[in-house]
Amino acid sequence: MKKLIALFFAIGGIAFVSCNNTEQSATTVQPDSTSKNEDWTLGTFTKADSVNPVLQAGNAMFIDPILKREIKWENKDVFNPAIVVRDGKIHMLYRAEDTIGKYAGTSRIGLAVSSDGLHFVKQSTPVLFPAEDDQKQYEWEGGCEDPRVVEDDKGIYFMTYTSYDGKTARLLVASSTDLQTWKKHGPAFAKAYNGKYKDLWSKSGSIVSTYEKDGKIVARKINGKYWMYWGDVNIWAATSDDLINWTPLLYEDGEKATIELRHYAKEIPEMRIVFGPRPKKFDSDLVEPGPPAMITPNGILLIYNSRNVPAIGDSALVEGTYAASQILLDSANPAKVLKRMESYFIKPDKPYEISGQVNQVCFLEGLARFNNNWYLYYGTADSKIAVAVAPQK
Repeated sequence: MKKLIALFFAIGGIAFVSCNNTEQSATTVQPDSTSKNEDWTLGTFTKADSVNPVLQAGNAMFIDPILKREIKWENKDVFNPAIVVRDGKIHMLYRAEDTIGKYAGTSRIGLAVSSDGLHFVKQSTPVLFPAEDDQKQYEWEGGCEDPRVVEDDKGIYFMTYTSYDGKTARLLVASSTDLQTWKKHGPAFAKAYNGKYKDLWSKSGSIVSTYEKDGKIVARKINGKYWMYWGDVNIWAATSDDLINWTPLLYEDGEKATIELRHYAKEIPEMRIVFGPRPKKFDSDLVEPGPPAMITPNGILLIYNSRNVPAIGDSALVEGTYAASQILLDSANPAKVLKRMESYFIKPDKPYEISGQVNQVCFLEGLARFNNNWYLYYGTADSKIAVAVAPQK
């Protein structure tokens, strides 16, 4: 693992920090696929061993608006990034934790930029964080976690992120025109069904989008609605007219869940489950959306994360392993599964993926169409950020 070197640059009048001192940019060919990739998948990804991890914790300072003092806001861990291609560069919005917050550190969203997708320069202050605003009740002091970002056809960016108040995780929405200043809109489900699900444990909003040739990830309506996959036990769906207010999809009269309700899912039996964990497989304990879902000629492709429990799942993977797979859903009916990979295509096997804040984790969250490749960014052991690359089909 390469030692982090802090370097300060003046770019656009903003102080940035370099996060990798390697001079290499080539990827090492080391396929991670354990099963034959089908023609509808994105293909075989190769971890960029020559540069990974591409982002690590640092000692950048900012004045916290709630604590009202200067703190090292990202000195514990960085992980679980969102990706935006803007002005020919990759912009990474990443989760960073300090060592102060009582819930394993308070999380904030930082920003880093890369010209090649492999070497990143950090901005010195976070762009989204708990503050003395109307969302403090949801964000303090656990913070703002795990962003995913898309844009609409007018170029406005919409971020789904998880807030944590120490008791409940909630899916929240924010918007921006420049990735720097974000307007918080509050819980995604606040207005649905007269607020019935406002305080529902909810995470990981993956909005169905197209990945354009210029790298933009643009949210698209299906049957007159935007669609989003969400959840971290089973995966559910929700629809929206404006990318801000979301309505969870429910079973119609007479329908019922055919998937076993587990964990907190037992509290919401009326919500339509799109798909869930599978016994005797790597995704036996939970499933959770990855990057924004992609509309393809074959259907909607969703990369998803999963956790394994050997006693009920894959005995070859250790307890708690987070591996990732791909699933294909119907473009005309986004709640209908068409195909699903039988195995994972990426799993922890590097030291920085195996050991960290949470061991045995590859958590995929950011995907970019860039320089004729797919760049897939993921959190490693909830501690660092790495990238894997695949050629575009």
